Amino acid sequence: MRSKVLPELEELERVIALGGAHLRSEVACDSAGLPVHAVTLGNPDPAVPAVGYFGGVHGLERIGARVVTAFLLHLVTRLAWDASLHQLLRQVRVLFMPLVNPGGMLRGTRSNPRGVDLMRNAPLDALDGAPWPVGGQRLSRRLPWYRGRAGEGMEAESAAVCTWVERELQGRPFSLALDCHSGFGVRDRLWFPFAHRRAPMRHLAELHALHEIFVRSHSHHPYVVEPQSRQYLAHGDLWDHLLLRSQAGVFLPLTLEMGSWLWVKKNPRQLFSRAGIFNPLIAHREQRVLRRHLPLLDFALRAAAGYALWLPDAEARATHHRRALALWYSAVA
Repeated sequence: MRSKVLPELEELERVIALGGAHLRSEVACDSAGLPVHAVTLGNPDPAVPAVGYFGGVHGLERIGARVVTAFLLHLVTRLAWDASLHQLLRQVRVLFMPLVNPGGMLRGTRSNPRGVDLMRNAPLDALDGAPWPVGGQRLSRRLPWYRGRAGEGMEAESAAVCTWVERELQGRPFSLALDCHSGFGVRDRLWFPFAHRRAPMRHLAELHALHEIFVRSHSHHPYVVEPQSRQYLAHGDLWDHLLLRSQAGVFLPLTLEMGSWLWVKKNPRQLFSRAGIFNPLIAHREQRVLRRHLPLLDFALRAAAGYALWLPDAEARATHHRRALALWYSAVA
């Protein structure tokens, strides 16, 4: 009965049940009485690479949770007949947290049930100044982008993401994270850290190598790939926080920011609905969105599993770093 009030949670629990013994599901935390599920599959050996998929961090952005759950369903249904997928999963660990903020989604709010924006909640301040209030504010939980009170611990949902990322992704030779959001502009974007500063991250060369193999294998992809700092800076970014805490191995967190104004442009009546600003409201458009991003999520899985074939060595790393600076940071320099 609990999940029937939230279709996204009901669908996720249906997929978990369908996965049976192929999956392991745990409740990472509680969000206003609703479970935050963490689902794992693949090889648990800490010596193999890993990839994590996250959605529903903002309760208004239902489409992110649906994209991640749809990909989990895609894998689960293939396990019944696809021997190559079984072989692939022996080479990689996979983590799914499709619905990080079910309490906020049930209430139809960007924030969690306590009024805190989970992507402004990490103990990290922007170094170069963040626009108020979109970059995070501590004035009031009644205003959007509320970070929480200074000095308080992270919210249960934010802390759960950190716990599971550190447990299942970090510390391995290579790991990827893909966090699915919506609502920014008319283009689909792939953002990478940092959001709290304009300077590049430590593994910029590896990120550029990943970008290169993606472009070569998906030459007509729809994404603008860029550092988030090119658009705006923010306090308390969860992925910046996790990246800075990561010590061993290569950890590359990415954010898929689906351009929801594409849906509004095709159906202007969506402007009169809060959900319509962030999600496709017509069934066939939602199905199109789910199909549109399937190749990206599949690429992340395969790129993580095969990281040893494309990750640059010391000599190639210097070349990738220079090319990445020219591609993404020439204006900063």
